[in-house]
Parts: sequence; C-alpha cells; structure tokens
Amino acid sequence: MGTLSFNGNKTITTGGGGAILTNDSELAKHAKHLTTTAKVPHRWSFVHDEIGYNYRLPNINAALGCAQLEQLPDFLKAKREIFGRYQNTFSSVAQGYIVAEPEGCYSNYWLQALLLDETVAAQRDAILTITNDAGLMTRPVWTLMHRLEPYRAYSKMELPVAESLERRLINLRAARSC
Repeated sequence: MGTLSFNGNKTITTGGGGAILTNDSELAKHAKHLTTTAKVPHRWSFVHDEIGYNYRLPNINAALGCAQLEQLPDFLKAKREIFGRYQNTFSSVAQGYIVAEPEGCYSNYWLQALLLDETVAAQRDAILTITNDAGLMTRPVWTLMHRLEPYRAYSKMELPVAESLERRLINLRAARSC
C-alpha cells in the first residue's frame, strides 16, 4: 500500500486530499470503507461498523487532478530544471549542497533542499531570516515528531542523524514554472 498527497503545494494538486495505491483488492475495499465513514451499506439506515473518516475527494477536485496528471511529464521536467539551477547556483558554496536523488532513484524534486555543513548549522535561522527578508521562500524542514507537544511525553530512541538533518536542512521553494 502507498499513499499520495494532493495538497495545494504538491506537484499534482486537487487543493487537498490524496489517493491510496494498492494491488490488494481486499485492502482497497477496506480502505474505501474506512474513508467513506465506515458506513454499512443500507437503503436508509446509517450504521457504522468501525471508526471511519470522511476522506472522499469531490469529483470536481478529482477532475482537476486528472487534468494535471496529463501534464505530469512537463511538470517533472520543469522541477528537474529548477533542481539543476539550484545545484549550479550552490555548487560553489563549500558549507552546503543541494540534496540530489540517490543513484538508481528518480526524484520528483517536489522540494529542493539545501543541506548545510555541521560547521554552519547554527546559522540556519539567520539564513532563513535573510532569505525570507529578501523575498525568497525558504523554510526549515519539518519538526521531528518527538519534538511536537502531543508526542513529547512518549519514549523515543536516540535519533542523532534525524536531529542533525533537522538542524541543517533548508527547503527552497520555487514557484511552479509550468
């Protein structure tokens, strides 16, 4: 099973919502049941046999996504061109680099990420301030879940790599050029 997000900032967007991908028909049937309020089919009665959710994507939004899907190759080409420009621009910066797809993988480059060297990680917020003041859309990577208030009380393992990346990553936002 896999999931896709069609949030407003994604390469393909329907304004919100997403999709579940699976090749397991039973799993697909159960997922559909849960995402349509877990209502047991009946002509007039509303009985729900599990905790369900109203995660249905309206048809008009789905049509918007389908129309964009036809343009996906052009969208991905544009994203890769943006990545190339960032990579060229930052190639002379010794204290950081633009994160590229691993060998054997094909990234959609939804976001471009600048990874700062540990020696300048403490300057991340200053860089964010300067770039945003200059009208460039930059932001830190997401906050790790164990640092968020609802999860702080729960046990966690040591996460030195994730915490290092959180301190050093800057997401660069470029407007869609297609």
